[in-house]
Amino acid sequence: MLNRLKPQYIILFILSVLALSNCKNNSKKHRLSKADSLKKKIVKEWTKTIPGNFSNQTELVFDSTRIAAFLQNHPALVPYEQDLRNFYRKRKFAYAWYEKGTLIEQAGNLNDRLMNLQNEGIYKGIPYQKDLDSLIFDSHSKTKVKKPDIGTELMLTAQYFAFSKVAFRGMSDSVSRSVNWFLPRKKIAYDDYLDTLLKKPSKQASAINEPVYRQYDLLKSFLAKYRRLDTLENWEPIKLSKKLKPGDSSAIVSRIKTRLYKLEDFKGDTLNNNFDDELKAAIARFQLRHGLGADSLPGPATMAEMNVPLKSRIKQIIVNMERCRWLPVSLNTDYLAVNIPEFKLHVYHADSLLWSCNVVVGQKIHQTVIFYGEMQYVVFSPYWNLPESIVRNEVLPAMRSNRNYLNEHNMVITGRENGLPIIQQKPGPANSLGLVKFLFPNSYSIYLHDTPSRSLFGESSRAFSHGCIRVGKPAQLASFLLKYDSTWTAQRINKAMHLGKEQQVTLKQKMPVFIAYFTAFTDRNNLLNFRKDIYDRDDQLASMIMSGSGQY
Repeated sequence: MLNRLKPQYIILFILSVLALSNCKNNSKKHRLSKADSLKKKIVKEWTKTIPGNFSNQTELVFDSTRIAAFLQNHPALVPYEQDLRNFYRKRKFAYAWYEKGTLIEQAGNLNDRLMNLQNEGIYKGIPYQKDLDSLIFDSHSKTKVKKPDIGTELMLTAQYFAFSKVAFRGMSDSVSRSVNWFLPRKKIAYDDYLDTLLKKPSKQASAINEPVYRQYDLLKSFLAKYRRLDTLENWEPIKLSKKLKPGDSSAIVSRIKTRLYKLEDFKGDTLNNNFDDELKAAIARFQLRHGLGADSLPGPATMAEMNVPLKSRIKQIIVNMERCRWLPVSLNTDYLAVNIPEFKLHVYHADSLLWSCNVVVGQKIHQTVIFYGEMQYVVFSPYWNLPESIVRNEVLPAMRSNRNYLNEHNMVITGRENGLPIIQQKPGPANSLGLVKFLFPNSYSIYLHDTPSRSLFGESSRAFSHGCIRVGKPAQLASFLLKYDSTWTAQRINKAMHLGKEQQVTLKQKMPVFIAYFTAFTDRNNLLNFRKDIYDRDDQLASMIMSGSGQY
């Protein structure tokens, strides 16, 4: 996902793939909010299409009235009528899938992909798939006169748009909102992708990028691997009768080596029963891929992850492939991305990872919201305006038991609202927001900030906050955000952080911020990573995907 991806934008082009067959508890109104107010600049990035004029074939044309007749006979494809008309109008109703009366190679490639939708992690059927398969088969008949067939032509184009909807766009906006995903959905002109697909011969070396976030194709390759593994293995749990340590010799060691070999973490001799350095390295690699502390020992948490059934991992990959369909294809700008289950902030330029750091996110009862914003302000030595929920549920009870509570925590009452005192915590090293905060205005009252509780960044699971995101490298983030103002040197930033007087700085250039949720992703070394579903978001989406009941 958003973690440590390779700098280059690597997506297998479509033809080669075809050929291979809060600091506050979130209220109800927050959960129902629509995140659809991107600034024009970002919207422009999200609606990019691949330009192209189409193939050179213009002699074979058909009457535009044939589209209406085709749709009358295939009513399930009526939702794609406008796509069909726009596409053929641009090419003056010339056949797209025929040359010299014969179907071009891309027709068979598209059909192959349609007949193998589960390779895409899709369980939703596309109308008339078998009809298309029959038409393609019939077109290869040696006794048949070679001439274009309007039914086959229109079926192929309509099926492309149907495929694009489920494979490239994914489930509807209502589905993503129902699973609390408030990142704006991408907008793509799929006819331009079809235009370019057919313009380039499949054997041509130049790549045609698919209109999906790059992680999609990487996860898709691992989906195939895990499915193959699932057909060959029972994956019985490995149970340890005692703790294992380096130097031990046991038959169970061989079983662990074998399992890690199948998961591509271990490269040595699986028949060797000795707990050797190779196994230590393999366990550490496995632990890092699963967000665990890398102590190289097969402890309870490590063995629990090793024993997760393959079918559960397959489901996890499929769920995150669907989430990839909802993200922008790419952004040619600086941006920040937080992956909640990974507890990481990643800083990018044009999809090239610059650096990352640990973060602390919201507890399960104070979940950090999945949404998009634009960073606008850096606030040094900030005040903390305590949310009503914290005042009511935490501070007031503490004040009743300790009359000196406010003084001890450097807090003051500045007024009253809704029957509650308005409480501020003064700037300083003990301030709950630390020495700096980063604001991107949003309806969820969520922002990034420093913290005096530095020890939490050393935990492997870091869901401790009331919803806001605590940043492990606040000074480095401040420097990155203020890089367009040369007067903000490292020394000046450090001084402002320790001044004890609040200072708000408006950024010269706003910074896109994505708060996302991926429990399966590949890192920059192309290693598959899994993380725990800390907010229980996967099962609901998995159920809709695998039952085929999700709305598209």
